[in-house]
Amino acid sequence: MSDTGTLYVVATPLGNADDLSPRARAILTDADVVLAEDTRRAGLLFQRLGLARHGRLVSFFEHNEDKKLPKVLDQLADGLSVALISDAGTPLLSDPGFTLVRACRDEGYRVTPVPGPSAPVTALSASGLPPLPYTFLGFPPRKKSQTEKMFRAHRDTGATLVLFERKTRLAGTLAIARDILGERDFCVARELTKEYEEFLRGNLGALDDFDFELRGELTVIIAPGKDDGEADEATIMERIAEETEAGGKPKEIARRVAERSEGWTAKAVYALMRD
Repeated sequence: MSDTGTLYVVATPLGNADDLSPRARAILTDADVVLAEDTRRAGLLFQRLGLARHGRLVSFFEHNEDKKLPKVLDQLADGLSVALISDAGTPLLSDPGFTLVRACRDEGYRVTPVPGPSAPVTALSASGLPPLPYTFLGFPPRKKSQTEKMFRAHRDTGATLVLFERKTRLAGTLAIARDILGERDFCVARELTKEYEEFLRGNLGALDDFDFELRGELTVIIAPGKDDGEADEATIMERIAEETEAGGKPKEIARRVAERSEGWTAKAVYALMRD
């Protein structure tokens, strides 16, 4: 380990212990402190990997990150090496750690990524849906209105959307996606790299054909919409209605519709609204 304080952002296996890189193993073996989202799960991981704990595991999760931050910075100031891990995969991606990494950068401490497993990339690579460009959305908001707003913001970007979801919310989230995004292909990847790994493909327009009784960790991938060329007037009227429901002044609504519609200017949309 370095003589100066270093924060290592360490990716850990999603399920298959053999996916831990030799470099990650060495750092987790030698780190003075290991910040873990869940120390119980981290302890089980260390046991599976044959790593010694020696009291180095420290709880570090969303609701105590601000409280623990000053002590971690003090440890780095004292020259200790600190490893940050999440429950599985790459830290910070829908897991705590961003505040810590930013503070370390601001204070001039070295931050070193130790790359490895990442659920969004792992799911995307084997889904059979377009890999580029893609946007990772993390976990959708709890409120339906906020989830609608999230999908609406990414509806016309042309990107594949990747997100996490809990099994109890999956059906509702896909239904919202269908209402906002239309009939797009999707894939639900469950239990990545584990014994019961599974990729379930479908279309948002046929959710009744999908079995939502799924167990395990879920990663959802939604393909981009098809480019149908220049929108006709009927389509523009539908989009005006959608954006009006979302709120805003008429000229703002016209601008948003134009951004979604090839061959249409905000002025032309606004004129159609006034007819």
